[in-house]
Amino acid sequence: MTDTTTDTIDRLAGLAQGDPSFTTRHEREKVALATQACEDLLLGSQLDSALTQAERLVLAAEQARVSGVAALEADYRARAEALSDAITPELRTILEQPDAQTGNARMDAMLHFVRTLALNPAKSDQAALLAIPTAGLSLNDTVLLAQLIGFVAYQARLLVGVKAMSDMGGVDYAPAAEPAATAPFVHPANLPPPGEPLRRNGFTSETLDWKAWLEVLSPDTATPEQQHVLEVSHPKAKTMDFYLLLARQPQVLLERSQAFNAIMYAPGGLSRAEREVAATAVSRSNGCVYCASVHAQRFEQLAKRNDVMAQMFDDPDTAGTNARERAIIQSSLVLTRAPGSFGVQNVQPLRDAGLSDLEILDMLHSAALFGWANRLMLNLGVEIYVSP
Repeated sequence: MTDTTTDTIDRLAGLAQGDPSFTTRHEREKVALATQACEDLLLGSQLDSALTQAERLVLAAEQARVSGVAALEADYRARAEALSDAITPELRTILEQPDAQTGNARMDAMLHFVRTLALNPAKSDQAALLAIPTAGLSLNDTVLLAQLIGFVAYQARLLVGVKAMSDMGGVDYAPAAEPAATAPFVHPANLPPPGEPLRRNGFTSETLDWKAWLEVLSPDTATPEQQHVLEVSHPKAKTMDFYLLLARQPQVLLERSQAFNAIMYAPGGLSRAEREVAATAVSRSNGCVYCASVHAQRFEQLAKRNDVMAQMFDDPDTAGTNARERAIIQSSLVLTRAPGSFGVQNVQPLRDAGLSDLEILDMLHSAALFGWANRLMLNLGVEIYVSP
């Protein structure tokens, strides 16, 4: 990407330099750069993979179609069609016949994975994942496919969110509303005190482990590049299946980590605790017990309470202890479940609840990001409860 006016999100959302929404978006320039870097890597021509660029573009277009995000579908279709010499009969079938099977076991296994994960990641399972290497894709390229699906889920949701912000009419700066005076917080008597595990409706705030369904790397035999990425990803990455599996695609893992950190830890804007509210709402809706546990716990550590997490574990559609939380949760749920229908009507309540445009953008980033994170956790392995 040579300048901030030409990245895919700006282009498809119709943002131009000087627009208030463009200005707001590029206050988070690290996120914009990391997002485009992930796209350039996953869908560009330089990746060393048996999964061809044409296949990756067609699969991305198919996921965008099933997700109902027509602008992204059209963009990826056009980029695939431009590679006319690389469009095989199987790919032509996908482009011309929605929901068709191709008769090619490798492609049909990937299509099933893409179509299932587009909107309902919890409906996929170990058998759907293992069908992909069984049909001929290497373990490294199976991980690549999972990362591609996760990224397109994130990108599609970010695109519709940014477009809705632009359609709403951005403002260069809008101070957050002064909070209404409230009585001092009293912890609900029916909930465990902060610091003790919250367990409700199959979800928990306790620390869980995670086990991969595919063979992970051995840190002792990893390449120097893989070793480096493991070292910079997480202090315990060399003992965690999640990182040892994703390090099969070290460049992708590195770029994803850049995006994750830029979204969740950027200073200013939406509070860290409210970013965790959005992350947990998405994870609860998608049925990702592992991600919900991590981010419910982080919210509790930041906010020193767990009441909104208990509400989300019980019923996310009615959750929220105040207007800001309710707006964040509701917007996150629509973005997660029906990105194709997301619009101004889902963003305006955030502004009405007092969020500035930068806070709204941070909320959209966090919610979209967990569309990616949940798909990796749900479809590459399973959460494990740790014995006390």
